[in-house]
Amino acid sequence: MKNETIGMRIRTRRKELRLTQAKLGAKIGVQGGSISQWEDDKTKPTGENLLSLAKALQCAPEYIQYGESSFSNVEPAAPDSQLIPIISYVQAGEWTAESTLRNLEGEVDYLQTNIDVSDSAFTLIIRGRSMEPDFHEGDAVVIDPNVYPLPGDFVVAKNGEDEALFKKFRPRGIIDGKEVFELVPLNEDWPTLRSDTSPIRIVGTMMEHRKYRRRR
Repeated sequence: MKNETIGMRIRTRRKELRLTQAKLGAKIGVQGGSISQWEDDKTKPTGENLLSLAKALQCAPEYIQYGESSFSNVEPAAPDSQLIPIISYVQAGEWTAESTLRNLEGEVDYLQTNIDVSDSAFTLIIRGRSMEPDFHEGDAVVIDPNVYPLPGDFVVAKNGEDEALFKKFRPRGIIDGKEVFELVPLNEDWPTLRSDTSPIRIVGTMMEHRKYRRRR
């Protein structure tokens, strides 16, 4: 149905599973009134509520949000997999180890993975050419803020600007009583940044790199 809304899809799946609004709310830890508001399109489920709702309705979050009709879009994620939110570089710059899906508003896209990461993990889509040839624009990287990098790891960091950046981590030891490290691009046309000359904060460490084939 072309004009089907998020609320209509929620109601349809709930009835297919023979759940009342109260029972569905109990499954995901919200009041039945919240389910009613979602089904009436007065509000939309986001963040962890969206993931919990999709699990309870045995469908993918994308089905609730966008209503794709393909069978794969209404299949639940595999038991050993996790849906990692895809966030912007601005959002990544504000992300901390305490951040979770609760920090996100509106419609969110996800990357599915079976690696072991914390609830604060997020996905960033590579842009630009500073990390070529290993990382190309459009690649996806999963970042975990609860993992501190080792020498040679790839990290997302905040450099005093609004947006985060993605670089290679290189420690330089203790200087004047402070741990100093560099953020190194793989493309030599881009500059290396040092924590003793720039206000750098490590946001998280790369746990997975997802490459996508490109047709020339």
